Amino acid sequence: KTARGMMAPQAAIDAVEAATKLPFIDAVKKEAELFQQCLFSDQSKALIHVFFGEREVARIPDIPKDVKPFEIRKAAVIGAGTMGGGIAMNYANAGIPVIIKETAQDFLDRGMAIIRKNYENSVRKGRFSQETMDKRMALITPQLTYDGFEDADIVVEAVFEGMELKKQIFGELDKICKQGAILASNTSTLDIDQIASATTRPEFVIGHHFFSPANVMRLLEIVRGKATNKEVIATSMALAKKLKKVGVLVGNCNGFVGNRMLHQYGREAQFLVEEGAIPQDVDGALYNFGMAMGPLAVGDLAGLDVGWRIRKEYAHLRVAGDRYPLVADKLCEMGRYGQKTGAGWYKYDENRKAIPDPEVDKLIEEVAAEQGIKRRTITEDEIIERTQYALINEGAKILEEGIALRAVDIDIIYLNGYGYPARRGGPMWYADAVGLKKVYDRICRFHEEHGKIWAPAPLLKKLAEEGRTFADFDKQK
Repeated sequence: KTARGMMAPQAAIDAVEAATKLPFIDAVKKEAELFQQCLFSDQSKALIHVFFGEREVARIPDIPKDVKPFEIRKAAVIGAGTMGGGIAMNYANAGIPVIIKETAQDFLDRGMAIIRKNYENSVRKGRFSQETMDKRMALITPQLTYDGFEDADIVVEAVFEGMELKKQIFGELDKICKQGAILASNTSTLDIDQIASATTRPEFVIGHHFFSPANVMRLLEIVRGKATNKEVIATSMALAKKLKKVGVLVGNCNGFVGNRMLHQYGREAQFLVEEGAIPQDVDGALYNFGMAMGPLAVGDLAGLDVGWRIRKEYAHLRVAGDRYPLVADKLCEMGRYGQKTGAGWYKYDENRKAIPDPEVDKLIEEVAAEQGIKRRTITEDEIIERTQYALINEGAKILEEGIALRAVDIDIIYLNGYGYPARRGGPMWYADAVGLKKVYDRICRFHEEHGKIWAPAPLLKKLAEEGRTFADFDKQK
């Protein structure tokens, strides 16, 4: 389960088996052969890339080493939902006292009950003692007011994705928080500069995009605004380390790096379903590729209403005439938000086990008919290429725009935030392994077949025509 698709664990088992069946000299030779196969494999190269990549992302070219981070002695979190509760746990786990604020007592009680349950599960599994749990719980102060926020060195806003609400909260924080306090937003898509405009201190506003569940996932996408000062960035990178996260600095745009790319990936997953695949075909192909979960199952886990709310927030940016995936929105209109409502792309039993649902298959066929799409057989290879190459093409645009500092930054984001298989090195490393010329040629074909959404990224075209790689691009940085 933990090493699905990895060749080294099986090679280790084969070496042990050889020791039981062969003479000593022959078994040693067999072990050496297995070791050589692993050492020079694509998986080995990918894992080495990941190892050094996690260290490389900490290097920010325009932040000198003498920039001193602020000390974070006290934190506050706004929102006790899934994300806010998980973020508060991160601070408590690091020994930092944290206030968690909600607007209603029942929301606060529910959030604290989930935090307690998470800790109790860890104690039951022997990960730490009851004493450790009690100490961590004691570091979390639940409340309905802003009392104590004036002493916080950092405040993390973790309410739902709505620009007006976030601006209102940051305006309130601006009046309450001390000078020098970092004001961070856990937004997953929204414009950090717009959020910062609600304050008189945009230089202290930054994005801290945690990934769900925030107390488990290792990634912290750190979003710099145009005014964010270097000390705030340096503090955020140091804080990520203290919280046992991998901090990756990104630029400000719709969806930043991870979710901007994910939008293209999810778009193709839905288009493939409309064109002839069924949900379990798409999810199964990507699970076999090595993803922790397929994209439709992930949507059900996270809550389809989350993406629906974001799509409605940005509906005004949609270009008339462009193809738009419709099934997920229709599922939400039916009240099928995923696991939390017992139905989304799949039905769920009392143990949250996914069950294919004929009602969804019928809805997909109706949507395809409405759009004049003639459904056909979709192969596993096409599912992999359409979803992976959509990620890669958007990643190349993000690199060219400077939203990501390096291709390896994108890889580390996808490995630690989106369940991308480490043995493939991340989407940009995977593109290099396939060959950029092959990827580019296939994207050109998709461009002909599916229109302007598949326009090849200029950087991808340039690197492919020059016979270069994304790794070469990083070396020039």
